Order: sequence, then C-alpha cells, then structure tokens
Amino acid sequence: MATEEARMSTGMTADGVTVRLGNREIVHGVDLDARPGQILALVGPNGCGKSTLLSAVAGLRAPDSGTVRIGDLDVHRADSLTLARARALVTQQNRADTPFPVREVVEMGRFPWTRTPQARRSEDLIDAAIAECDLSDLVDRPFSHLSGGQQARVSLARALAQDTPVMLLDEPTAALDIGHTEQVLTILRRRAAAGATVVLVVHDLTLTAAYADRVAVMKSGRLLATGAVDEVMTAELLSETYDHPVLVWDHPQTGERIITPAR
Repeated sequence: MATEEARMSTGMTADGVTVRLGNREIVHGVDLDARPGQILALVGPNGCGKSTLLSAVAGLRAPDSGTVRIGDLDVHRADSLTLARARALVTQQNRADTPFPVREVVEMGRFPWTRTPQARRSEDLIDAAIAECDLSDLVDRPFSHLSGGQQARVSLARALAQDTPVMLLDEPTAALDIGHTEQVLTILRRRAAAGATVVLVVHDLTLTAAYADRVAVMKSGRLLATGAVDEVMTAELLSETYDHPVLVWDHPQTGERIITPAR
C-alpha cells in the first residue's frame, strides 16, 4: 500500500472461517472474497451467522479455524493500529451514553492516522464526512442526545473519516428512514466507485439488489451462494434460504429488481 491508489484498491479474503460460541458452531468454514470497487452484501435469516462472520472478518473475534486477509495483512495477527488503518467498522450497536459532541465522535475516526503524513488531511476528511452524512446541524449536539438513526449516521461519518481501503458495516440502514437509507447506500456506492472494498450486512433484499455488486447468501452458518445479483437473488434460492416463498420481479417502470415475500 505504498501509494494512495494502491491503498484504496485492497481486497479482503476469508478462507475457511469457522467460529464456535460455546459448543455451537455458528459459522461453518466460510470462504469469502470482497473486491475493490465493489459492494458485497451479506444476506440471510436472523441468526444465520452474518454478524458473527463480520466480526471475525473485522478482527474483533478470532476464528476457531481459517484466516482473514486484507491485501497481504493477516487480520488476526495485526496490531490494533495497523488494523484500524486497513479497515473501518460500523456495528449495529452504538454506545448511547457517549457524552462527546458529534464532531468529536467523527474526529475519532482519524486517531489511527495521528503522527502520519495522512494526518494533514484530517480536518478536510472530517468536514467532508459530516457534510456527506447530513450532520452539519448536529455537530455540537452530544451523541447521547441523538436518535438511533442520527447516531447511525454519525457512526458512518466516523468510518468515512477513517478513510480505509476496506469498510465493514453491520446493518447500517436498520434505524434509518427512507431518505437517509438511500443517502447512506449512495455514499457507500460512491466509496466503492472510488476503489474501496465495502462489505455490509443487510436485511432489505430489494435494497441489496439495487446497490450491491455481489451478494453472499448465508443460512445456518453456511454460505449457500456468492455471485452477482442476477445470479444469486432468485426466487428459488431466496425461498429456500428464508423458508418462506419469495417473489422476485422487475419493476415495470424502472426495471429495478423487487423482492418481496409471497403473501
């Protein structure tokens, strides 16, 4: 990652990742390949292991077997500072009691770059992330005084300011209204277009079809399929995945893929 272009064009691979919690195997030998310039979406029913896999990929949880690499970096052998310069993580849960104002929370994303040449870009990156996530009117508000959706946008802004080649996000739109949901996915689409590798867990299948380049479908801790939206998001596979009939059709006006449960 000697140049900025190379740094922002780094993929992530997981090979044979298995995670056990107690006596239960939650993730079973998953192979995953996330590529620069693309959004990879992890989908599947509740409890299928998506968030557990993402935590292992992020380096928060050591797998019981298997490896995860960001470029040449072994995620589970890297020190925390090196890892924070390689990937940004947005989790489902935020510390609701965080007393710091919004701007200071976003500034925390720049900590890994302190005393490096990249530090000179920090103020510009912080300002850009705040504007991009529609937070300019909230910069002085304590994080703890915000709604869940506002907190989610602050967490995204912090990750954007971190400016890493890989972004990992666990249900980043779960608490958002329609407008901000589209805004956040558009932001991630732009980040991928700039060369970043973006991996996100998402439940809304129509959103997935609209914004993801590739989709990894999980069930019961196993990866059922990985591929392009048209290849993977079929009525047959999704109905099997969710144990419920799923309809897949193209919108007659926009041509967008729509995915809904059969009722």
